[in-house]
Amino acid sequence: MPEKNLDFDRIIDRRNTKSIKYDLAAKRGMPEDILPLWVADMDFQVSSYIQEALIRQTEHGIFGYSDVGEEYFEIVKGWMKRRHGWDVEGDWLVKTPGVVFALSLAVKAFTEPGDGVLIQQPVYGPFKEVVEVNGRRTVSNTLVYKEHKYFMDFQDFEEKIVKEKIKLFILCNPHNPVGRVWTKEELMRVGDICQKHHVIVVSDEIHGDFAFKGKHHVFAGLKKEYGEFTVTCTAPSKTFNLAGLQLSNIFISNPDLRKAFCRQLHITTYSEINVMGLVACEAAYKDGDEWYQAMMKYVEGNIAFTKEYVEKNIPGVTMAEHEGTYLVWLDFRQLGMSREELEEVIVHKARLWLNDGAIFGESGAGFQRVNVACPRKILEEALERMKRALLA
Repeated sequence: MPEKNLDFDRIIDRRNTKSIKYDLAAKRGMPEDILPLWVADMDFQVSSYIQEALIRQTEHGIFGYSDVGEEYFEIVKGWMKRRHGWDVEGDWLVKTPGVVFALSLAVKAFTEPGDGVLIQQPVYGPFKEVVEVNGRRTVSNTLVYKEHKYFMDFQDFEEKIVKEKIKLFILCNPHNPVGRVWTKEELMRVGDICQKHHVIVVSDEIHGDFAFKGKHHVFAGLKKEYGEFTVTCTAPSKTFNLAGLQLSNIFISNPDLRKAFCRQLHITTYSEINVMGLVACEAAYKDGDEWYQAMMKYVEGNIAFTKEYVEKNIPGVTMAEHEGTYLVWLDFRQLGMSREELEEVIVHKARLWLNDGAIFGESGAGFQRVNVACPRKILEEALERMKRALLA
């Protein structure tokens, strides 16, 4: 049975589908006619294998308490091995309704109120949120931006660990929003420092299937020792556009860490995973390779298109060197605008809903995150709007 959903140029009307991206503009203080390229889901139909698996489940007509057996794990294991060369074992797997949910569990499992938790801003906003909503302190090992690319400050990283008595570090690998795919050497420097100072690492690898330059390295797989202090967070949601089905696969090889993590999961009283998420994950990882490869090629084209367009048509704006994720990071700082002035241009003149860089930390001020996982015509329209508004 051939894959049917490979027309990524097709524009699908997502309005009136309960879409956060398209249906809640006014509720979130945005103009009704705004063009959204913000939240990280794609404007592409999922693989037809996923769609048909969900239809079969729906036609059965009973939606009782559900779980999966060994076949599910074998399918997930196969994807991790094929894509990342990482061997996982069945007792490592803990299923949660999302990676952010898992991050919050980890903060509660491995730290105490008042403890500092290390992150690397500018970074995905919920990292800071899950730390502070649980009564812990955010400590940032702020990334260094030079020549349009971000780097880790390893000296500051280790100094912060020692000074702040850090027990937990949340790694974004690949990094959202700056688009870095961390090298093996970079990750091993992080791993060796964390091992030296007994720091637990929660590695958010939800974008791990999106490496356009370099290679994604599963942090826990780089050294056996790293697995002993790492919680690896994965999901099919970004790769196959399944965020609304709420399923993540969390791998914890250390039984003591897994026990502590699962204790926090049990405290929430959350038990059975959404059956549709389970069905979709199996179909994606078993039969979704053709769709995945075609989607990656299309998105890579959109990234190149964005870079070329910005360089040729929008003076004063530059794009950070992009290696991974489908979220590009644009630098508007040369324009000398305040946050309010830039918002006026982007939101009210261009009628674009992007992500203001400041929500990723103070070091993100003056940047905008743009989701390019959409049909090329939509992306072109967005960039045209940006150009007209900035050059008016």
